[in-house]
Order: sequence, then C-alpha cells, then structure tokens
Amino acid sequence: MNSSLRLFIAIELPADVLATLNDLQHQLQRDPALARLSWVRPEGIHLTLKFLGTVPAKRLPEIEAAVARAVVGIPQLELTLGNLGTFGSPRSPRVLWVDLAGDLDTLAKLQSQVEAEVVSLGFPAEPRRFSPHLTLARVPPERAAEAARPLAEAIANRDSVRGAIRAEALALIKSDLQRGGAIYTQLFSAKLT
Repeated sequence: MNSSLRLFIAIELPADVLATLNDLQHQLQRDPALARLSWVRPEGIHLTLKFLGTVPAKRLPEIEAAVARAVVGIPQLELTLGNLGTFGSPRSPRVLWVDLAGDLDTLAKLQSQVEAEVVSLGFPAEPRRFSPHLTLARVPPERAAEAARPLAEAIANRDSVRGAIRAEALALIKSDLQRGGAIYTQLFSAKLT
C-alpha cells in the first residue's frame, strides 16, 4: 500500500445521472469557446462533501470510522439535478457546475456531520459555506475571458437539467492522479439509514 493517499468523502452518482451529465457536456462543447474548457470526465463527477487531501495511509481506519459516525441519523436522500451555474465572477468564471434540489437540508446536515467528524481528527475546517454542486468543467485562467459570454448564454438559455439521485451511502474515495486524468477508487462506504 502507498504510504499516502489522496482522499475525499462524497456521494457517488448513479450511472444514468452520469450519462445525462455527459450528454450535457457534449452539448455545451459544441460551442468552440466552451470546447476548450477543462471538462471533467463523467466518472470523475461526484457530490463531494469534504476533500481531505494527501493523507498517510495508516490513518485510513480512523477516517473510515469517522465516515461511519457521520452517517448516523441521516436518512437516504432524494436529490435532483438543477440549473447550470459558475463560480468566479461573470467576467472571469472558474468552474461550471450543475446545482442540486431536493433534500438539501438533510444533505447540509450530513455535510456538517462529515465536517465535524474529520475536523475532530485534526483536518482543517472548510472556510467556505457548503454549496452542493456537481462540477462539469474548470475554466483555465487564460480562457476565462473568451468563455465568459458563451457560459453566460448557456446558463441563461438552458432549462434545469433532468435527473434523480437517490443517495443511499457515503463513500471514502481515493484519487490517483494520472496523466490522462484521475482514477477514482472507493475505499469505504457507509449506508445512510
């Protein structure tokens, strides 16, 4: 086993939702200005609740225990895909995402419990407020100006994305950075009640 692992805690998405998001990405890439964004491969799209970063492998058991504690009292979630949006300013977008609707209060409670559990293990607290989203693409800084208007038009002209997510478990995922993109492996899963 490697001496360190790059880890995050997330809800994994069903195959049909990943296919819907992949179709959406292909539609958006028809615009030449958007085709040059850094698109997330569908298998790399997760509902991330906490990024832990590079962690010594020997800490895996305590992190798995924290994930198991975080789901206590949290029921399965019904979520739906929502609208497109961006992070960053309108003139300099950084990330293109799809937001979520549905059991957002319960999702926020789950994320809060995850945060509390991992902070108790010494991981830094997230300074930003939790904003549930699914990242579709990252905008390279040198492409932000040319992508700003097409992104704004795509957001304004698109109805909400259709797709349902029944979240039944919380996963601890390892990310191995490779030349062709990250490879994701679920290391541990805890069922929601």
